[in-house]
Amino acid sequence: MKEQAVTLQIIKSGLLTLVQDGGRLGQQAFGLPTGGVMDRRAAATANWLTGQPEDYPVLEITLQGPEIQFDGSLQIAITGADLSPTIDEVPVANYQTLDVKEGQTLRFGAARSGCRAYLAIRGRWQIKEWLGSFSGLAVAGKYWPPGSRLEKDTRINIWPGEPLAARKLSSREQPHHSHELSVRVMEGPEVDWFPASAIQFFTSHAFTVGPDSNRMGYRLRENLPDYQPQLELISSGIVPGTIQVLPAGNPVVLLADAQTSGGYPRLGNVLSRDLDFLAQLVPGDRIRFVMV
Repeated sequence: MKEQAVTLQIIKSGLLTLVQDGGRLGQQAFGLPTGGVMDRRAAATANWLTGQPEDYPVLEITLQGPEIQFDGSLQIAITGADLSPTIDEVPVANYQTLDVKEGQTLRFGAARSGCRAYLAIRGRWQIKEWLGSFSGLAVAGKYWPPGSRLEKDTRINIWPGEPLAARKLSSREQPHHSHELSVRVMEGPEVDWFPASAIQFFTSHAFTVGPDSNRMGYRLRENLPDYQPQLELISSGIVPGTIQVLPAGNPVVLLADAQTSGGYPRLGNVLSRDLDFLAQLVPGDRIRFVMV
């Protein structure tokens, strides 16, 4: 008997729900960012809880989640931000394997902690690939590949895998999100462009995530003192974690969807391991930088 696909339908889209995976490698020379999941640990954990490869596609759900209806039985897991998930109005917990039955609806409510949740679903997804990745990327105001941003009435077919024995992370094993975070930073190529007073301020003060922050980067509100850019920088390579400083003196931490080159001085670079923690900050949260 041929295996039957299960269809999930988006009843409400939420704020921003994207298909994401490990990213689009090998395209940076052509100006395309790596992209991929913002919180790699959370996404990999969700896939482990459903028995999938760690870079397998997941749904990345930002702040306000969607409403999803299933026309068959599947195993799922939710990790990352606590967005008050329920199945048929019954609250369910993050960081465990969950069973969804035919006709049931998964909903997300208010964000209790964190910014981005990850929904993994056990099985083979029928979704479109673009340039070696399933990750949704905004290009000229449109998301590629088509269908990677989930809107109302979007449908995804999934062929279920063999049932998996339930898995769960204890509370002690789960990350706990804070409104103030310390991250480690290595010196950037243009660190000598900044006076000692600016460096001292950078490493001793907390910076606030601004409201115009997104998957491309976090624009921070505070300005570095005594910074007066006098040199002109030829556009140079940047990567997720690069900290550029704008002419006004405020730093920007570049993230997964950032451009691949830029012309602002690079004060430092956040260590790759710490980028996952940054992904869970919301506007108004604060960052402290520790030079290593």
